[in-house]
Amino acid sequence: MSTVKPGYIRPLDLKHGRVELSHGSGGRAMAQLISELFAATFDNEYLAQGNDGAILPAAHGRLVMATDAHVVSPLFFAGGDIGCLSVHGTINDVAVMGATPLYLSASFILEEGFPLADLKRIVESMAHAAREAGVPVVTGDTKVVQPGKGDGVFISTTGVGVLRDGVDLSGDRAQAGDCIVLSGSIGDHGMAIMSQREGLEFSASITSDTAALHGLIAAMLDSGAQLRVLRDPTRGGLATTLNEIAKQSGAGMMLDEAAIKVNPPVEAACEFLGLDPLYVANEGKLIAICAPQDADRLLAVMRAHLLGREACVIGEVIADAHGFVQMKTKLGGRRVVDWLAGEQLPRIC
Repeated sequence: MSTVKPGYIRPLDLKHGRVELSHGSGGRAMAQLISELFAATFDNEYLAQGNDGAILPAAHGRLVMATDAHVVSPLFFAGGDIGCLSVHGTINDVAVMGATPLYLSASFILEEGFPLADLKRIVESMAHAAREAGVPVVTGDTKVVQPGKGDGVFISTTGVGVLRDGVDLSGDRAQAGDCIVLSGSIGDHGMAIMSQREGLEFSASITSDTAALHGLIAAMLDSGAQLRVLRDPTRGGLATTLNEIAKQSGAGMMLDEAAIKVNPPVEAACEFLGLDPLYVANEGKLIAICAPQDADRLLAVMRAHLLGREACVIGEVIADAHGFVQMKTKLGGRRVVDWLAGEQLPRIC
């Protein structure tokens, strides 16, 4: 005769268990997954309200909201995983608008049969990234799809922040003569994904640069430098992001190839795969366009921060009715740096 008490629910087997369709059904199994994994791991006073949405304190100032979907493959890679990536990516989208990120929401689409141990690892990574950044996950949702319909896990995150008084950053504000500043090397994230996906090994490992940039950006804003534009060059890389800004501003850009840092293993991987690092995704770097007289001040502040220690001026905004992005090459010539055509690196973030 069973000694299990009526109403007893066996705890989730987070070591050997797998996601089931019932975990997204809205019933007891879903409530258990939310309670024992998501709520327990993200734990904060707003999530603990347990309602369909979070009631948050009034924010004083203009609000900024950004949302992003994360479909990276593989889910775990050198330097990170889809969990921390989903937190960093949305925090950065809010921060480059000049806002202080305050809260995140997270929506999970899980595939039936996905190991609960892997899901736990992802959720713990998200929680660690959110706590480290000081930006809690305050509400969320979970859905489960049949095998073959979801590729493991898809995560969508939305961030809300409050904009500083007097800050006005926008892609249409770049002016001829402005300096283009890059916070560090390019291509690290994209090539960390691709080298693992392709099973490539190099003498030095390639690690994703995924990081939350709001601390660096706060220091840049505090510097008093006249910032026009901030962007994080994710999908499409540095080249595509600069083309977006050039189009918005109706100006051109002239880059200096020698000033753009590409780490040797990334350069080797790009050469092996026939890729241009200018178009490879980054997840912990930013582009700043500032007034020329403030470039030195801005660089000093950035280089004093861990995430901006390799910051440098990589070019300038120029008058060009066509909005071309050009580059002075290391060989002394010039070439047009066009938009990314097609999908160079699918499932990268």
